[in-house]
Amino acid sequence: MHRRSFIAGTAAALAVPLAAPSIGRAANAGTLRFVPDADLATLDPVWTTSYQSRDHGFLVYDTLFGQDASFKPTVQMLEGFVIEDDGKRYRMALRRNLKFHDGTPVLARDCVASIARWGKRDAFGQALMAAVDELSAPDDRTIVFRLKAPFPLLPDALGKTSPSMCPIMPERLAQTDAFTQVKDATGSGPYRYKADERVPGARVVYEKFAGYVPRDNGKAERTAGPKVAYFDRVEWNVLPDASTASAALLRGEVDWWYTPVADLLPSLRHSKDIRIETIVPTGIIATMRFNQTQAPFNNPALRRAILGAVQQSDYTTAVMGEDTKLWRDQVGYFCPDTPMASTAGMSALTSPRDMDRVKREVEAAGYKGERVVLLSPQDIASVKSLAEVTADVLKRSGFNVDAQAMDWATAVQRRTNSGPVDQGGWSIFQTSWAGLDQFNPAGHIFLRANGKNAAPGWPSSEKLEALRTEWFAANDLAAQKKICEQIQLQAFQDVPYIPLGQTLPPTAYRADLSGVLDGLPLFWNVKRG
Repeated sequence: MHRRSFIAGTAAALAVPLAAPSIGRAANAGTLRFVPDADLATLDPVWTTSYQSRDHGFLVYDTLFGQDASFKPTVQMLEGFVIEDDGKRYRMALRRNLKFHDGTPVLARDCVASIARWGKRDAFGQALMAAVDELSAPDDRTIVFRLKAPFPLLPDALGKTSPSMCPIMPERLAQTDAFTQVKDATGSGPYRYKADERVPGARVVYEKFAGYVPRDNGKAERTAGPKVAYFDRVEWNVLPDASTASAALLRGEVDWWYTPVADLLPSLRHSKDIRIETIVPTGIIATMRFNQTQAPFNNPALRRAILGAVQQSDYTTAVMGEDTKLWRDQVGYFCPDTPMASTAGMSALTSPRDMDRVKREVEAAGYKGERVVLLSPQDIASVKSLAEVTADVLKRSGFNVDAQAMDWATAVQRRTNSGPVDQGGWSIFQTSWAGLDQFNPAGHIFLRANGKNAAPGWPSSEKLEALRTEWFAANDLAAQKKICEQIQLQAFQDVPYIPLGQTLPPTAYRADLSGVLDGLPLFWNVKRG
């Protein structure tokens, strides 16, 4: 029997409502019950790039700028701003009557401290702060950036959404070292975190903040515009078992399951009470990452050879099945259908695959049969599938593959080891990023090529780094696009990683909900009826 057919049949059987345990029907129409992909591990969206912490962050914190449906920054907590001194000074004015959850007013010095802390951890924030000569709060409502040189992307940086956002928190909390977690979730956003109702591994609760003042103009799009909270409470119900989550949604015990597994979608589609939509058009992009500090993949010729063996559709099908509405191949180094995406150099991934040629290229590159350790986590289905495809690709390319099974937590720790494989090191691992994380060079972590300061894999390329610096200085979109074409061409030479395709997992929610925004799981603008 075909593997995916067996899984689909089994999952469908498990999805029968009476087969799954009940978690209790919501008695209060003012409560929105949501099933996230995973539990909330930390309250601090600066300290981690975890998507659950980011989603929590947008509930609890507000931001100076939002991002609209066209990915453009718009003022959010700000009344407005002016640019002076030939682009080297930004003067920003806060909206009036902004409050934190403890009732204290949001002041400019809170914003300055929050920006400074975020700027120590976030890749885009680091680039911004490197251009800052002075960041000050001359009065309670005014924030001033004095720059060493113009930084046209300043609003984009402060309004970014992924993998982390720039949360505005009270100065007393923002003064916490950026490498130490903030455990007090006092924010300025539309919902308050209820620490007294937290059940680790099971539930996270938020209540509407009566003191929040939404913008009085604009259109609600992604993180931009009025953030109107229609629900009194938002509850995250952590349900790791997919069949339980599916049954709970079908019975109306939960309102929204963020990412239903592909094999359970057919049973959900049969229900008139469920809506299935793709609210994240930028999807998820899978990646193959090499350890470039050790043989054999410290050799760029070998990395380029593997480019010729990768068929992205093999990966996307393994993760999402054969429904082409749920994935796309021919994906380069920037997220498809976003401004920086291009076809530059794409023949490396789209030309006809020729495994005999790949084997010749591997041999010509000087591969000597070194053991290739592939990290193969077993507890996340998508990552397990990616590793299985990669193991097959490597073996057919002539590599000596050692696929080591482990859980994801072990892989995360293991990948920090840059040593040889016989000393606990590794050669390749797979992971996935939200498409927005590959939106442009500013936040694209896997395109950083600054050696030991780069993410695990530690690529080093002076050309890629120089092009990134040039991109930040570009004055308009046309110039940015041209530079990104050059970045992609160079990436196909240096191969800091290999893109493995984009999946477009849909979300599922009860049909009596309306106002669900796209881009992220956002909880304002959503109402019942």
